[in-house]
Amino acid sequence: MITKRIIPCLDVRDGRVVKGVNFENLNDVNSPVELAKFYSDCGADELVFYDITASSDGRKIFTDILRETARNVFIPLTVGGGISSVKDFERVLACGADKVSVNTGAIKNPSLIPEAAKLYGSQCVVISADVKRVNGRFNIFARGGRDDTGIEAISWIKNCVDNGAGEVVVNSIDTDGVKKGFDLEMLERVCEVVKVPVIASGGAGSIEDFITLFKKIPGVDAGLAASIFHFGEVKIKDLKERMRSENIPVRLYTKHN
Repeated sequence: MITKRIIPCLDVRDGRVVKGVNFENLNDVNSPVELAKFYSDCGADELVFYDITASSDGRKIFTDILRETARNVFIPLTVGGGISSVKDFERVLACGADKVSVNTGAIKNPSLIPEAAKLYGSQCVVISADVKRVNGRFNIFARGGRDDTGIEAISWIKNCVDNGAGEVVVNSIDTDGVKKGFDLEMLERVCEVVKVPVIASGGAGSIEDFITLFKKIPGVDAGLAASIFHFGEVKIKDLKERMRSENIPVRLYTKHN
């Protein structure tokens, strides 16, 4: 049985990890290099690194910080922010990323996903969908959750996967940072239309929220969170031990736990 993954997320702005609520009011947390090493050592399955203002600022990702972060982790690293061309894929992969996450770039240039999948393989291409409810439907947002594109999210995600994306991160803007649980309705809709791994992001506030996620939406492959891990509210070791006790398949670590 495929194990469920636990993935800390580093939202990076100006070279520092930050965290807010509903994608707003961002507060400084720590150095991405230090946090990445900590999570790599304490049992995280993967790590996500988002340069969250690269797209809105119209610039490229901070490659120096990315390189140093990649050197300090020994688990798969997904990187996103300001990815708008296959050259950006190449540059980020050269810095040590294992997978590349794209959102705004794919909205502006729909051919980016199939081009990148052809060059680097679908397993390397992650569609990161920032989704919010607007007038009773799920809409895709661009530029770090700032702009409502008017694009219906579920069909957009399915189209991205059909065009070569090998993994989907579903970021619920409605539940982001609120700590009241994952957006189960949204995740269920996505799992119904795609067969690639789906990562749930936005809303985790406790170990119980992960247990509910994996039991109620078995099609979800991973749970992603930020602040509850950053501030020590949930320890990955404790979360994984609880998952095992609930018969949720999980990879446990004997070292650095």
